[in-house]
Amino acid sequence: MLLLYIFLVGVGLLETGIAALGEGFQEALLREVSNPVSGLFAGVLATVLVQSSSVSTATIVGLVGAGTLGLPAAVPMIMGANIGTTVTNTLAALGNIRRSEEFRRGFAGATMHDVFNLVAVAILLPLELATGFLSRSASWLTGVVRGTEVAEPGRSPIRRAVGWPIDAITGLVDADAAGGLLIGIFLLALGLGAIFVALGAITRNMRRLVAGSIEHAMNRFVGRGGGSAGLLVGVAVTVAVQSSTITTSILVPLVAAGILTLRNAYPITLGANVGTTITALIASLAVVRPEGLAIALVHTLFNLSALVLLYPIPGVRDLPVRAAEHLAAAATEHRSIVVGYVAGLFFVLPLLGIFLLE
Repeated sequence: MLLLYIFLVGVGLLETGIAALGEGFQEALLREVSNPVSGLFAGVLATVLVQSSSVSTATIVGLVGAGTLGLPAAVPMIMGANIGTTVTNTLAALGNIRRSEEFRRGFAGATMHDVFNLVAVAILLPLELATGFLSRSASWLTGVVRGTEVAEPGRSPIRRAVGWPIDAITGLVDADAAGGLLIGIFLLALGLGAIFVALGAITRNMRRLVAGSIEHAMNRFVGRGGGSAGLLVGVAVTVAVQSSTITTSILVPLVAAGILTLRNAYPITLGANVGTTITALIASLAVVRPEGLAIALVHTLFNLSALVLLYPIPGVRDLPVRAAEHLAAAATEHRSIVVGYVAGLFFVLPLLGIFLLE
């Protein structure tokens, strides 16, 4: 509970720090992500750099909750975070690179997550830009849950509990004659630090508590119940450890060793996609504006929509798995493909996209 409280305080500090930086910073940030494709690439790169979609999505919730980032501009960034988070399990597959057969299975187990998220973005981003169905649905749900008006901080017991340490910190730094810019930077750094520390500690603690039973659960339930059981296992494990990266990175060595088949690991991966959205929903509890909850709901709706669109149809369901198998076979024959794939998808393409489109 203490770590969760520190996480919420970090989100609140992030929101307060952004407000302290002033409108000039906010306008500059909005200009930087005015193009939805560059926003997508920014989400990819930010998540790759912090190695956690939980951190990047919590940060996005803070930006939207502070009114700095508009909901439509934040949607592509959330989708980009879904792509960026897959880099860790892809890198985990490289541990078996000297053992060809294990590497082939493990790399396929990792990259099917990449392919699924890429296909999901390719379908849902144009659909969102054309219709706004994700942001509209999330805004409607937000109105149902907490109303459309900006809430006063005192009205929310969670916000009130989180608010007193933020008020204490800002009261101390307000005495500094350096001005709003340095105060804003200080609060931003403190907020991001609190988010990193809290999520890192939560993840490590939960992994120690449940990792011993994860492999048994995956094999027992998936083997008996098929895809639906795998989805539930993926959701449950990811909610428990607060990290889809842990869930998918555990899958890679299991698939590489042949303990879990690629097709049994696939629904667990998709369940992890849904389970990881709990972090953004928790982060939205610490922000004042209802748009913070709306962007967290966009994250959930995006992953649920991708699951509903791509998984039920057998021919479509197997596309990411087959594509990952072909990519893994090619990478096993030519190891340079691995370097080109990881560097190109997660670093070069996002950087080029941001610089060329802005």
